[in-house]
This record gives sequence, structure tokens and C-alpha cells, in this order.
Amino acid sequence: MGTITLRDITVYAYHGCFTEEGQIGAEYSLDVWVRGDFSSAEKTDKLSDTVDYVKISDIVQQEMSTPSKLIEHVSDRIISKIFIVFPDVDFVGVVIKKPSPPMNVYANSVEYKIERARPNK
Repeated sequence: MGTITLRDITVYAYHGCFTEEGQIGAEYSLDVWVRGDFSSAEKTDKLSDTVDYVKISDIVQQEMSTPSKLIEHVSDRIISKIFIVFPDVDFVGVVIKKPSPPMNVYANSVEYKIERARPNK
């Protein structure tokens, strides 16, 4: 069992419950990790025997470009899409960090972390 991790993916997106968030947008930071049996890739040195992390970053970019009120919702879409595209992935984790969230006190960021095993496996 191996883990492939993408750290600090940075995208500009328009998520939030307030109208201004949907108009102004913000720069988000994401970590995504996938687990699976990558032993074939360890032996063959072939991209076709592993999970292409470029495709993972494309999924993140695509799902982040669709506005949502909640980053929890975006996280679910990213995980669901990764499971569809990569049938050999057994487990996916996502952290989405939203900078300077609109609150009554200052917070540098708020983040949502979710980890999910492939359903029915």
C-alpha cells in the first residue's frame, strides 16, 4: 500500500455563503492524498501502473472552479471524482484551506479536512 500526496496546490476560486465571496474570490490551498496498491509501478516504472498526479491536480482545478457555498461540498466533489477516474485508489484525503474567512474575529485561515475509503471495498 502506497500514498501519493500533492501538497499546497494553490487555486483561485469563488466559494462562500456571502455574495462578496462569490464576486471577489480568494486563493485557496489544498492538500490531496490517495492510497492504493502501487507495487506494479514500483517494479515497471510505468506511469500507466500508477495514479497520475497531474490528473489529480486537474480534478482539483476543475472542481474548485465550480463555485460552492461550502468547502465541505467541494471536498466531496473532489473525492468522488478521484474515485471515478482512478478505480485502483482505495482511499482519498483532502484538506482545503480558506484564507481570511469572513468572521467577527481575525483568523488567518479556516480549513476542512476529510478522508474517505472507497465505498463498497
